[in-house]
Amino acid sequence: MVAITFALVALAEIADTSGLVTLVLATRFPARWVLLGVFAGMLVHVGVAIAAGSLVSLLPQRPLEAVLAVVLLVGAVLLWREGNEDDDDDDDDEVGGQAPRTRWGVFATAFGVTALSELADPSQILTAALTARYGDPLLVAIGALLGLWAVSAIAVYGGNRLRRYVPVVWITRVAAAIMVVLAVISAVDAIRG
Repeated sequence: MVAITFALVALAEIADTSGLVTLVLATRFPARWVLLGVFAGMLVHVGVAIAAGSLVSLLPQRPLEAVLAVVLLVGAVLLWREGNEDDDDDDDDEVGGQAPRTRWGVFATAFGVTALSELADPSQILTAALTARYGDPLLVAIGALLGLWAVSAIAVYGGNRLRRYVPVVWITRVAAAIMVVLAVISAVDAIRG
């Protein structure tokens, strides 16, 4: 379950624009402090997703499967749309007004930008859905955190190399297709009861 969650969340996050924000922050500030701030922001992000997924899992089985099917489909649509957006203007994004002057300022900026940009993100929706589906918040949290942290580290240290070889639109489509398959499985489970 950790490996499945890791792969799905990492795929969803690679196609996400927050990786670009992390990349921009890392080009302007010390990478170590950016990464620490991003990691802390992702910890909050996963905590919220796990809490939401745990609440959804309290539903009776049939309604739970129906809700999961809808949530996964919504996540797939959001992910598909995000991957199809034109990211020509992403290079011009500003991180914010005045640059932080201390390492704790860099940490706080990276944390705040990450925590806010990840709210209701496809990877958060996916993490909540996997938590509700599998009922094991700890293993889902571990897989999600490792996936998010790996992609963030790649964004900080690897730059845009992956995007040169594999178009984001294809990464997005694969992740969205996997989410649709999971939605169909949940819908079938809801119908069967």
